[in-house]
Amino acid sequence: MTYNEYNFDGLIGPTHNYAGLSFGNIASATNAGATSNPREAALQGLAKMRAAMALGLKQGFLPPQDRPHIRTLRALGFAGTDRRMIERAAETAPELLANCYAASSMWTANAGTVAPSPDTEDGKVHFTPANLAANFHRSIEAETTARVLRHIFSNEDYFVHHPPLPGGEHFGDEGAANHGRLCESHGEGGVHLFVYGKDGDKFPARQKQRASEAVARGHLLDPEKTVFIEQSKTALDAGAFHNDVVGVANGTVLFLHEQSFADPAAAYAEIRKKAPFAEIIEAPADKVSLEDCIKSYLFNSQLLTLPADNGAEGEMALLLPTESEDNPRVKAFVEETLARNNPINRVIYKNVRESMRNGGGPACLRLRVVLSEREAAAANSHFILDEKKIAKLEVWVKTHYRDRLSPADLKDPAFMEESLAAMDALTALLNMGAFYDFQR
Repeated sequence: MTYNEYNFDGLIGPTHNYAGLSFGNIASATNAGATSNPREAALQGLAKMRAAMALGLKQGFLPPQDRPHIRTLRALGFAGTDRRMIERAAETAPELLANCYAASSMWTANAGTVAPSPDTEDGKVHFTPANLAANFHRSIEAETTARVLRHIFSNEDYFVHHPPLPGGEHFGDEGAANHGRLCESHGEGGVHLFVYGKDGDKFPARQKQRASEAVARGHLLDPEKTVFIEQSKTALDAGAFHNDVVGVANGTVLFLHEQSFADPAAAYAEIRKKAPFAEIIEAPADKVSLEDCIKSYLFNSQLLTLPADNGAEGEMALLLPTESEDNPRVKAFVEETLARNNPINRVIYKNVRESMRNGGGPACLRLRVVLSEREAAAANSHFILDEKKIAKLEVWVKTHYRDRLSPADLKDPAFMEESLAAMDALTALLNMGAFYDFQR
């Protein structure tokens, strides 16, 4: 049976803004308070999806979450009409209002962790939504993320859904941003890499070892095909708040910075033992510094296996942000990598600058889901893209999104109504029914 990797990108929501809510994310802090362009952000994201489709790859999407999150405002003690709640929050707790407006679900690599059916004991695809316990504005995503995943992957013959992990920060889970899979082909059994952290001197670790272990157990993964690796504190304190800022795994390739792991020699030895087919491509710090990595998001690239009809079997492409092209040291390393005898032989640079300014590169924007033909047929087809569907989403964005949004605009109740009206229109477009909390 044929298996394909589907990239499910987060469709960027109408409240995309720069509130600087993510401690440890240098780009987010640097651009706090700036004016964003939600329309351009969403169109850039859709253009990236179209670029992946042009390579012959399978592409899906997850809808935005409803923002502002009215139910959270009510849980925090604000009462009255929705408009009155916005006014009171803006007057007395603007920082809470900003958290309830965050469009951070766009970074779908944090939505959850997925194990494909060739790797699980019961032969089904397993999903665990991330609890995102480290940041309040992200922790309120988990319930809706779970609902979205169940809506798209509802057939219990093929899909298993786990609840987000309990335990708050003790079991802090940030999803696929700290998880990778190595395999000889998408349909063959793979080796799962779970990267966890310990608090650095400057920034806290978001992914806990116990969380990674719990997800692996829940997904019925073979311990002999699972590797748990500690992230280096050097990378964490440099601004690599997720491992996908300094490394990415796909197919037979692990592409990463030499300072990614606390003990790289031990990590590489275990990876080679469990995945002897793996090719490790490492960027030396004397060629590409951690600062270069984090500014350019070199390793927050999409490392994509090309279909056989769009390249030789086993060939891969790197889909990188234009910031990587603009950095001479990073670009030189990319060109050197392409010239070597390894599976990576193509690079595509895409403008996702609106996302990058909040610390999210191409890989942040997508959740990888490996599906057999039968599993793909069992998924909700409204969320699997073709040219016609992506064109409809672009029209929806152009109709409902602003091209300028400042943090001060969040205080206007009219913007709340505008944002929720956009989500109403999207649920109608996708036949989702009364899906969001505000619609019920």
